[in-house]
Amino acid sequence: MRAITQHTYGTTDVLALEDVPIPDIGATDVRIRVHAAGVDRGVWHLMTGLPYPARLAFGLRRPRNPILGMDVAGIVEAVGHDVTRFTEGDAVFGVGQGTWADLVAIDQDRLAAVPRGVDMLAAGALAVSGSTAMQAVEDHGCVQPGDRVLVLGASGGVGSYAVQVARAHDAHVTGTASTDKLDLVRDLGAHQVIDHRKDDPLAQHDRFDVIIDTGGNRRLRDLRHALRPAGTLVIVGGEGGGRLIGGLDRQLRAVLTSAFTRQRLVTFVATEDADHLERLADLVEAGHVTPRVGQSFPLEEAASAMRLLEAGRGKLVLAVAGAQPETSTPAKHNTAERPRQESNVRRTV
Repeated sequence: MRAITQHTYGTTDVLALEDVPIPDIGATDVRIRVHAAGVDRGVWHLMTGLPYPARLAFGLRRPRNPILGMDVAGIVEAVGHDVTRFTEGDAVFGVGQGTWADLVAIDQDRLAAVPRGVDMLAAGALAVSGSTAMQAVEDHGCVQPGDRVLVLGASGGVGSYAVQVARAHDAHVTGTASTDKLDLVRDLGAHQVIDHRKDDPLAQHDRFDVIIDTGGNRRLRDLRHALRPAGTLVIVGGEGGGRLIGGLDRQLRAVLTSAFTRQRLVTFVATEDADHLERLADLVEAGHVTPRVGQSFPLEEAASAMRLLEAGRGKLVLAVAGAQPETSTPAKHNTAERPRQESNVRRTV
């Protein structure tokens, strides 16, 4: 099968399209024919190995798993003997390792059924960013009706979902974006939109109950100044900073400072499990959240997609199976007996 691989850390130059063996499935695994796979900042960190502490999880000298990708949407082709939640032919979305491939094996508890009315390309952009935003707003921001919520980076992957989830909780939402993305943030439902290139969103007259910071480039002191005395700051991810520790320094300072102030300064690592994914799917089916795809690419153009991601060009998706969204209908397949295939064919992408 085809897969986008890397055997060292670096820029998009390290990516290659290779033929690799079909993945085995364990007792609780589901093998999925990948229709779409998201392109997000988490994959960028996997590719570059930055900041350096991330390599403790990814692999110190080279990636432990050479196949890239986390987000996935596709059709179940085979299941392990202890799988109870899915059967062959089910349309699923979720989070795994090595999703930039024709097939991937993922534990059933990291998957959920694709929400009704959502095509495969959109579902492929849903799990990582959507569940992270939902946890930032609900679990850590504890947003309540009427709260004033500021989303920094509202046009990005996590930010665009955070705006919608906060609106679903009847909050008053302010979103920041660059000039060319202001209309997008308005369409997401933000009550107020601020062009961060022209105005400082942290210098507003009224302070905020909750700030969701997905950008990572604002000083902790300035963020706290924009919060109400008992407000909550949620720092999403470790963006910003240098190669050595990235944004971890700011996250650690937030945790330490939170012990000495009424303000809650929170940082977290998102959990993509069945419960969170099903909650996210419920929000989508209720019409509160709409997955949005900025642009899609075939698998072999993964490097181009990553370069656009680095340029901040919105939510991107790899169309792996080659089917268009309108024709991506579930079909019964069974590859459990398909012989394993191996090849040494490799080319850069």
